[in-house]
Amino acid sequence: MMHEQSSQRRLSGNADEHDMDHTGRGDRSAPVAGLDAESWPARLAPRLAHFAGVARHEHVTRAARDMGVPQSTLSRAMVRLEQDLGVALFARRGRTVSLTPAGRTFLGSVERALAEVERAAESVRADADPASGKVAFGFLHTMGSETVPGLIRAFRADHPRVRFQLVQNYGEAMIERLRAGDLDLCLTSPVPDAPDLVTRRLDEQRLRLVVPDDHRLAGRRRVRLAEAADETFVTLEPGYGLRRITDDLCAEAGFRPRVAFEGEEAETLRGLVAAGLGVALLPPPAVARPGVVELAVTAPRAAREIGVAWLDGHPDTAPVAAFKRFLLSRKGRLLPD
Repeated sequence: MMHEQSSQRRLSGNADEHDMDHTGRGDRSAPVAGLDAESWPARLAPRLAHFAGVARHEHVTRAARDMGVPQSTLSRAMVRLEQDLGVALFARRGRTVSLTPAGRTFLGSVERALAEVERAAESVRADADPASGKVAFGFLHTMGSETVPGLIRAFRADHPRVRFQLVQNYGEAMIERLRAGDLDLCLTSPVPDAPDLVTRRLDEQRLRLVVPDDHRLAGRRRVRLAEAADETFVTLEPGYGLRRITDDLCAEAGFRPRVAFEGEEAETLRGLVAAGLGVALLPPPAVARPGVVELAVTAPRAAREIGVAWLDGHPDTAPVAAFKRFLLSRKGRLLPD
C-alpha cells in the first residue's frame, strides 16, 4: 500500500506473505464443534473408532482382537452408541453383525471424520519432526531480500530438510500473529517489551538519510538530521517500527517530519526519493539504487535494534528449538556485512 498523505489514495495492496510450501492461513471463521460434556462430539468420539472397526469386520470378536480391546468392552460401547443416537446401527446374529441402512450412512461420515483426525495427527507429527519439521518464521519487509535468505541458507547447511513457513509483515502485525499461534518466532524492530513475550536483541542497523542525487545535501557524506527539518519526508505507515523510529529521531532532532507519502516497502520509498518526492530515513539497501545518495546521520545517533521474539512459556518443537538456537548464536553478526 502506498498513498499520498494529503489524499490518502491507495496505490497497491496488502503486505505480502511468503510460504515456501505455499500454505495459507486458515479460515478463522470456520465453525468449531461444541466440546461441552453434552455435545455430540464429546459423547460419541471415544466410540467412533470402535464402531468403524466392528462395521468393517461385521464381527465383534474379530474386531475386538484386531483393535486389542476386550470383546465385552466393545459390545458395551456399541450398545451405548446406539442408545445415545436412538438409532439401531447393527442387525445382530450372535457375534456376527451387519450394518442397518442407518449404520451404513453413519459409517461413511465416521470414516471421513477418522481419516481427517489421522491426517491432522500426521501433519502435526510431521511439523514437529526434528529432521524435516516446520518453522513458522516472521520478519520485517526490509530483511526479506538479503538477511533472511542468508540466515535460512546457513541454518539449512546443518538442517537441510527443515521446512519454513515465511511471513513478511510489520512488527505489530507479526506480534499479533505470534500471539495467535500462527508464528513460532519473529525478527522485529524495535524489540518489543511485553510480559507475554521473550525477546533477545541480536544486532543493530544504522539508518541513513536518503536524498535525491540532485539534492542540496547530495554532495555531503554526513549530515545532522536537523539539517533536514524543512524537507518533505516519505515514510512507512504508522504501526511500522521504522516509522516510529523515524518520528522519534526527528523529535530528538527538534522537529516533526512533514510527511508527503506513506508506504509499506523501503525500496518503494527509495524510488519515491529518486523521483524527487522527498527524503527518507532507511536502512542500507541490499543493492545500491541509482538516483539517490545515502548519507550517514551524525546526530542524533540513527540506528535500530533488531531482535527475535517468541511467546513466553510456549513449548518448541525440535526444529523450532534448533532454529532459535541458531538465531541466538548469530548475535552481533545477524546482518550481512
